[in-house]
Amino acid sequence: MRQDLRGQGGVANRELGSTGMCGADAPSDSAPRILLVIPCFNEADSIGNLLSEIAATGCDYHTLVVDDGSSDATSAVASRSSPVARLAQNLGIGGAVQTGIKYAARQDFDFCIQIDGDGQHDPRAIATLLNAYSKDPANITIGSRFIDNAGFCSTRMRRAGIRLIVLALNGLFAGGRITDPTSGMRLLDRSAIAFFAKSYPTDFPEPISLAWAMRAGLTVNEVPVEMRPRETGVSSIDGLKSASYMIRVLGYILLARLVRSP
Repeated sequence: MRQDLRGQGGVANRELGSTGMCGADAPSDSAPRILLVIPCFNEADSIGNLLSEIAATGCDYHTLVVDDGSSDATSAVASRSSPVARLAQNLGIGGAVQTGIKYAARQDFDFCIQIDGDGQHDPRAIATLLNAYSKDPANITIGSRFIDNAGFCSTRMRRAGIRLIVLALNGLFAGGRITDPTSGMRLLDRSAIAFFAKSYPTDFPEPISLAWAMRAGLTVNEVPVEMRPRETGVSSIDGLKSASYMIRVLGYILLARLVRSP
């Protein structure tokens, strides 16, 4: 798939210390290199504000906005503040995220952190994921809405479906206890980056990628974060689609348990 990589370098210029805290006193050559992968589809109305929020954290994050075949001005807005990988056609969230993961692997980043381009994820919570990793390293660290149940926690129907996915993942796989398998805010370390750069699910990528990872022996941790309602657009799995989504995800999880790693 042809990509158009545009834009400037990082979005901030302060050091990220070796403990994961922004602004810690650590020499630049010992600070981990952190890539924020931001998948977007028609997020022109929110991506500019998100990139400004990231810059306002004062942290030395690198960003890559992956424009998944948008028909609006997403790339134009994002490229004012960040490199942009503009996909020639819409691949879906799985293809967009793996584009960023492949970039992280090729550019030798220490961490790859996925956040959504619709404004649901507060960039200040990125430090929370990094601090959790520094205290209790796991290959994947998820920002969970359901540990403290603070902020926006999705619709009632989706929460019921998520509980079924949680039961399936925790019952069928070892490697971590999960509360929020559909969270799109997650940190990958070098092992997880290498694993997902080779193969990443195209359908229902958040929960299925966890099933693949735990099946392969990767570890998963969670940390509580507070999420916000999306600023623009609507979810692709609201309403009756939620029931179909959950049933299909459960089938994929069972299949992942029965077959060998990709």
